[in-house]
Amino acid sequence: MCGIVAYVGSRQAQPILIEGLKRLEYRGYDSAGMAVLNGDVRVVRAVGRVSVLEERLSGAGGLAGTLGIAHTRWATHGGVSEANAHPHMDDRHGIALIHNGIIENYSALRTWLEEKGHAFKSETDTEVLTMLIGELYDPDNGVDLERAVQAALREVTGAYALAAICKNEPGVLVAARKGSPLMVGVGASEYIVASDPSAIVAHTTQAITLEDYQVCRLTPESFRTSTIDNVPVTPRIHELELELAQIELGDFPHYMLKEIFEQPASLRQTMRGRLDQREGRVVLGGVGQYARELVKARRFILTAQGTALHAAMIGEYMIEELAKAPTEVEYASEFRYRNPIIEDGTVVVAVSQSGETADTLAALHEAKDRGALALGVVNVVGSSIARETDAGVYLRVGPEIGVASTKAFTGQVAVLALLSLFLGRRRFMSHEQCSHFIAELERIPDSIQRVLQESDHIKEVVSRYCDRENWLFLGRGYNYPVALEGALKLKEISYIHAEGMPAAEMKHGPIALINDGMPCVFIANRGSQYDKVMSNIQEVRSRGGHVIAVATEGDKEILKHAEDVFYVPDVPEALSPLVTVVPLQLLAYHAAVIRGHDVDKPRNLAKSVTVE
Repeated sequence: MCGIVAYVGSRQAQPILIEGLKRLEYRGYDSAGMAVLNGDVRVVRAVGRVSVLEERLSGAGGLAGTLGIAHTRWATHGGVSEANAHPHMDDRHGIALIHNGIIENYSALRTWLEEKGHAFKSETDTEVLTMLIGELYDPDNGVDLERAVQAALREVTGAYALAAICKNEPGVLVAARKGSPLMVGVGASEYIVASDPSAIVAHTTQAITLEDYQVCRLTPESFRTSTIDNVPVTPRIHELELELAQIELGDFPHYMLKEIFEQPASLRQTMRGRLDQREGRVVLGGVGQYARELVKARRFILTAQGTALHAAMIGEYMIEELAKAPTEVEYASEFRYRNPIIEDGTVVVAVSQSGETADTLAALHEAKDRGALALGVVNVVGSSIARETDAGVYLRVGPEIGVASTKAFTGQVAVLALLSLFLGRRRFMSHEQCSHFIAELERIPDSIQRVLQESDHIKEVVSRYCDRENWLFLGRGYNYPVALEGALKLKEISYIHAEGMPAAEMKHGPIALINDGMPCVFIANRGSQYDKVMSNIQEVRSRGGHVIAVATEGDKEILKHAEDVFYVPDVPEALSPLVTVVPLQLLAYHAAVIRGHDVDKPRNLAKSVTVE
């Protein structure tokens, strides 16, 4: 949700911190700030993007020093203002802090600290945590910065990833986490703390992923890891799987467009080594040891938020059709709070790109506490969901920088297809059935490549409609969730009001919205409900709506009923979302560009929602 980067070593901190902030800006971009220790702690903050902070630093003559912390913010507590931007300082000891997450008991702590005489300058929970650390800091009695952070974290409830420095302890950086991602890049006599490996990979490929309730004290010469109760911990240094080239734009103007066009390659990577057409089977090493439990499962619950929820809805159809297993989809944010029934034989599948989505993580904990077998479908290796599930399947689509998810969505749908085949082959599918479906799945990347060739045509069509402020997206069966996803994409980056719904639902109320010239996007590919969709198109046309259809190649009939058509290759109905969603991704992208919006950093949104 926000971006953290901190440095301690022998090099000047400011250039490293600025570079890290730029790589993390997709995680939060309301405001940014930096603090560097060089005799005293100097802080520079600015509202807006990292480029504004750069200008402010330049005007201030820069910040010299080899120890520093920096942050990009996505506002939670308090509005977007310089006073609310990070880093925050305590009012007594020169302690500076950056923080991701939410301190849930900050109000009570603030009242207590005000009674102690502390004066607050912001509305944030982070400043409360900073003041609390300062209140507990007492080096004369052995409570140095590390011990003060440990003591403060024993008093707070909520989620946090943080980094702190103190003017009285030059060369010391303290970091900690619970429920919000944080890692330490290990270099030669230097360390880089970050909330995302993208801020680390340019400097080192060795990293430590902090676990919940862990605190790390870092100096250029050494590091010490402990719990918040000061129990020593031996961390594991691992190799980052991220490569620098993967997070560079290359020849593309935006990350979102790059990631849309990466989908053929990313899906091949998702499927590589997992499909055996000759044997008619799917190999999923991540869940292999639980194959018997999965085959005997009586019910599957898929839980997710946002785009991942739409992928999960497609997964529901797939598992029920291909594996004949009862399946339902739950908003993760609702699942935890409605006293869900988890019976013996229930499998809960958490779907998330980042593996850090707070609502999904909370739903996962609830399911595990009630005895469910927990699986994860995530992209980020070593993420919280990946670590806390019993087993799972990685997407392997590579890093996704654009806030509006594209290749992760198709990766999630592909993995859920693999899981459905994995189950179906063991439950009732024949060798021939599974082998045929695998062959069709292997064709999907080439089919997407053909759709991408229509980008210029889609742009031309969108240019005629993007001034309209109300759109409908309609689909049936497997493509109802695609309609939801198309509407979400348009809302996220174009700021156009869009509704997605089952095509049959339109006439039960929403049809009242249709007026002359209203763009109505129908996913009308050939399938079991094609004729029904055509009837729904007539209902829209008779009321003056303009139909934009996503249709199967070779379908000439659709030209009689739609003002504009985006063609996709003919693929099995269960796999059609993987191709029908691509024109809608491109539609949203081109609309946003034409309307002059920042595609990769849409307002009010952040890539990974790590607070409930």
